[in-house]
Amino acid sequence: MISTRSPVVTAAFILALLGSNAAHADTVALKANLQPSSEVPPRVSKGHGTLDATFDTDSKVLTWTATYADLSGPVTMAHFHGPAPVGQNAKVQVPVDKRALASPMKGRATLTEQQVADLMGGQWYFNIHTQENPTGEIRGQVMPSN
Repeated sequence: MISTRSPVVTAAFILALLGSNAAHADTVALKANLQPSSEVPPRVSKGHGTLDATFDTDSKVLTWTATYADLSGPVTMAHFHGPAPVGQNAKVQVPVDKRALASPMKGRATLTEQQVADLMGGQWYFNIHTQENPTGEIRGQVMPSN
């Protein structure tokens, strides 16, 4: 005996699958090339690094990994700053946990609506501080990577 419910169950299953695909958030890939010449004022250093990050537009969570090498000494701090274009300084928006400063440094933070607008508008930068360069040794503007 064939159930009269099977087409209804099948249709409900298909609609559930379609709905779950529509509910997925967009993830934006972000990147910054960290170099001493991007600091304001520019620094003299052999330091360099990269920041790779993703931003989930639904949860508003920013997740990052930053790698670096050849700095003048141990890292003392690292932060996301903004809003500021290239060549200008701004206040700290998201600090990196002091227990997570070794390369690769990883972290995550939930952003406010204003922070999201500034980040997505290219108005954030990431920088890494050392004792020799307490205001920052390497820096890079955070931009979409695609």
